[in-house]
Amino acid sequence: MLFSITTTHPPARDLGYLLYKHPDRLHTKSLAFGRATVFFPEASDEETTAVLFLDIDPIGLVRRAHKGQEFALHPYVNDRPYAACSFLSVAIARMFGSALKGICEPKPELAQQALPWQVHIPTLPCRGGDGLLRRLFEPLGYQVEATHGMLDPNFPEWGPSPYHDVTLNVTCTLSMLLKHLYVLIPVFDDEKHYWVSHDEVEKLLSAGQGWIEDHPAKELITRRYLIHQRALTQSALERLEDEPLPHTEETTDTEDADEETQTTLRLHDHRLDVVAQTLKKAGVTEVIDLGCGDGKLLKRLFRIKQFKKIVGTDISTQSLKRAAKRLRLDQMTDRMRARIDLFQSSLTYKDQRFANFEGAAIVEVIEHIDENRLSSFARVVFEQARPGVVVLTTPN
Repeated sequence: MLFSITTTHPPARDLGYLLYKHPDRLHTKSLAFGRATVFFPEASDEETTAVLFLDIDPIGLVRRAHKGQEFALHPYVNDRPYAACSFLSVAIARMFGSALKGICEPKPELAQQALPWQVHIPTLPCRGGDGLLRRLFEPLGYQVEATHGMLDPNFPEWGPSPYHDVTLNVTCTLSMLLKHLYVLIPVFDDEKHYWVSHDEVEKLLSAGQGWIEDHPAKELITRRYLIHQRALTQSALERLEDEPLPHTEETTDTEDADEETQTTLRLHDHRLDVVAQTLKKAGVTEVIDLGCGDGKLLKRLFRIKQFKKIVGTDISTQSLKRAAKRLRLDQMTDRMRARIDLFQSSLTYKDQRFANFEGAAIVEVIEHIDENRLSSFARVVFEQARPGVVVLTTPN
C-alpha cells in the first residue's frame, strides 16, 4: 500500500525539510508488520512528491492474526497488504513523526505555514462510498476526487468495489494534513489491526486537536476510530466537549511516535475517567484534588468546561512540579490559568485552603496514610473542609 504527498509551493524541495527526509535518498524503516519506505519520485523547486510505501509482511500478519475471524483462511487471504488502513496510519506516525507534530527545526516558520497539497491514495477502502469521503473531507477544506469500479466486472452481481482511488487537494499546514490522514484512514476502513484500548482515546484527542471538535461528523469519526467500543466512544466524545490544554511539542526526536501496542484498558486510567465524570454529573463547578500527585486527574478535570475552579494539592513538591509540567501551566493563557492552581499541603493537618469547594477527589491516597493518622485525615476532610461531594477511591 502507498500514498503520495505533492506540493508546488516554491521551493517545493523544502518538503524534504518538513518531512526530515532528503529528497535524493531512500529512507526505510522496519516495523512490526513489515517495512516502510519513503522516496521522492519527483523533487524540483517547482514540484516535489514524497511517497510512503508500506510493504506488509504476510507471514507476520498470520502470526498476529486475531482469533475468531470470519473464515479460516482470513489471515492468508485478505486485502491488508494492499489497501490503505490502520497499518498506513502507524507508518505515517513512524516515518513522519516530527512533521505530524508540526516540528521543523531547520525551517520552523515553514511548519506553521498553510501550503498547497495534493494527496493521492490509490486504494482506499471506504465503507460508506463516495458520500462518506466527501462528508468527512470536505468540511476540512478538501477538494475530493474519487473513482471506483465493480468488485469484479465478470460478476456484476457482487456489486461495487469498496476500494477508491482518491485524490485530495487542500491548503493547510503539513502537520494538520497528516493528522487528518492519521485519523481518517482507519475511519474509512472501519477496522484496525491492533487491540483498541484507552490509549486510542488519547491518540484521537491528540491528533484531532484543532479540527475534530468542530467537525459535523465527529461522532461518526470517533465511533469508527474506536471500532465501535461504546465506553471508549462515550469517553472521547465527552472530552471533545471539554477545553483542550495548550499544545506543545514534548520531544524533538525526528522519528519518534507512539508504537501501536496491544494493551488492555488500564484500570488506573479508567478510575480517573470515572472520578472526573462522577464529579461532572454531580453538577459541581469548584473542585479540589486532595493528593493530586503528578496531575493526571487534574488534566482530565481541566478539560471539562463545567469546572470553573480546579485546585490540586499534594505533600510532595516534586509531584507538584510534575503536575505543573503535565498541565503546561507556563503555556496557559491568563484566562486558562485563572481556572487552576496548585499548592503544597498535608491532608492530615487543617488547612483553610481546603474549604469552600463544592467537590473533592481523593484518588488512591488513603492507603498511603499511616493508620494512626486516618482519624486526623477524616476530620480534615469531613469536618473542616466539608466539600459537598467527595469521590474517594483506593485500589486496595
